[in-house]
Amino acid sequence: MPTLEERNKATLRLFENLLGSGNAEEVTRAIDEFVAPDVLMRTPLPLDSTGAAAMKEVFGRLHGAFPDLHVEIDDLIAEGDKVVARNTVTGTHRGEFMGLPPTGRKVRYDEIFVVRFADGRMVETWGVVDMASLMRQLGLSAGPPVAG
Repeated sequence: MPTLEERNKATLRLFENLLGSGNAEEVTRAIDEFVAPDVLMRTPLPLDSTGAAAMKEVFGRLHGAFPDLHVEIDDLIAEGDKVVARNTVTGTHRGEFMGLPPTGRKVRYDEIFVVRFADGRMVETWGVVDMASLMRQLGLSAGPPVAG
C-alpha cells in the first residue's frame, strides 16, 4: 500500500500533467478534483478572487498568454502532508500577459512550490516563481541573458 507521501506525490504529478493539457475544461476539472475550494494560496498574486477560484484565474491567464504552457517536474520531494516540486516551465508568448501584447517569444523559467495536502486534496500552497527571468525573456526588464 502506498504511503501518504507517495499518494500526495502521485496526486501532484497527475495534477500538473492535467494543467499542461491546454484544455480549459480539463484544467477546471483538475482544480475541482484535486484542490480544496478554500485552498490558501500563499504566493502574492494580483487577484481579487481566493481559493480554487483564484487558481482557476491564474491558470486561465497563463494558458491565455502561453497556450503551449508545459510544466516539467524536475524534483518531487515529500514529507508528511507536504510535497515540494521544483519545476521548469516553458511556453510561447501568444497572448496578452501582464499588459504585454504577444511577442511570439519562447520562455523558460523555474519555480518551486510547496503544497500541503489534507484528505488527498491540496489545501495550502507556497510558491516561488522566477518572474525576473520571465520578464527579461519577454523584454520587460533589462538584465543579463538567461542561461538554458
